[in-house]
Amino acid sequence: MPTARFGPFTFIIGVDMAAIQALYLRVRDAHRRFSGSPLAQVANRLEKDVVVSSIFGTNSIEGGTLSEEETQLALELDPAQVEDVEQRRALNLKEAYSLSRQAAADPAWSLDLPFVKAIHAAITQGLPHEYNSPGVLRNNAKGVMTHVGDAAHGGRYKPPQYGGDIRTLIDALLEWHGRLAADGVPALIRAPLVHYYYELIHPFWDGNGRVGRVLEATLLQQEGFRYAPFAQARYYYDHIDRYFTLFNVCRKSADKGEPTPNSPFVDFFLEGMLSSLDRLHDRVNTLVGFLLFENDLKRRHDEKDINARQYAIATQVLAAGKPVPLTELRRAPWYLALYTGRTDKTKQRDFRRLREAGLIRVDEEQRVWPGCVQPQDRF
Repeated sequence: MPTARFGPFTFIIGVDMAAIQALYLRVRDAHRRFSGSPLAQVANRLEKDVVVSSIFGTNSIEGGTLSEEETQLALELDPAQVEDVEQRRALNLKEAYSLSRQAAADPAWSLDLPFVKAIHAAITQGLPHEYNSPGVLRNNAKGVMTHVGDAAHGGRYKPPQYGGDIRTLIDALLEWHGRLAADGVPALIRAPLVHYYYELIHPFWDGNGRVGRVLEATLLQQEGFRYAPFAQARYYYDHIDRYFTLFNVCRKSADKGEPTPNSPFVDFFLEGMLSSLDRLHDRVNTLVGFLLFENDLKRRHDEKDINARQYAIATQVLAAGKPVPLTELRRAPWYLALYTGRTDKTKQRDFRRLREAGLIRVDEEQRVWPGCVQPQDRF
């Protein structure tokens, strides 16, 4: 693809299909197994878990400073009332994810420039930047240079600077993707390639990494992948050095004329999808375990196997969503109310009964867990 100032830019699949075939099939198989799990029972909780983890991951890749817990709290805020920049970044991504899901649910949708601009506008709306305008392609003024990457991750790369070249290349990328889709190239190959080439074009002043990951996720969702496309962002964050380095590895391989320069990035992507699907499957099993445990608590209470105080303690620990320090539990207003006018002996007897029945556990750090969770497991 010729450009006015940047020089030639080539879009190729560039993947050793034979080498990735086994991993590709494992991802497809993991997706089938995950899709066959009891998702309907835990869909709302799983969706929330994935969105929080994904937004935390994709924001952290770009230098976001919110913890995962702070990200969760930010996503519950009213966007109209938010002034903090970090919280705004999280809420913007939530909006972009919503646009992504809406697009992927439309059978007639195809990846085009208005969608790319809409995602960028959602992600960068209200965020301070010297040059960036939401939804507006970059066009560097004379003397203002854009570089991507650093020496620690394979070197600095200078993407196109001239707005005309950027528009030419982003249009060419979208057209190329359309041809791949028409030719039946699966989304598990197309999505990471769009992500990779989009980042090389780097069409906006700010938010390119976040936009590229949402584009990848949208293409995967359109092919029927649920949850894993956004969970992939957390995998990229957990392997951030490799993620950044592979852009340069593939780019330099292409410059050398190697026949399959994009294999390392696609292989990395597939590893991430497999890992994400396996983690999601495990999470579904855990959440279903919570539901079964909750039902068992209610049955025990109804059958008077445990009393009302014991039932309240066990359900409060389960609802906490994290291990509760024993001292904190004993100071909680609801706990104190349970034992108004009762002796310490009664408190000890209730607690002992819950532990003996396996309805709560206490770890070495004196934290209380619901009985359905081993302390070493993720809550």
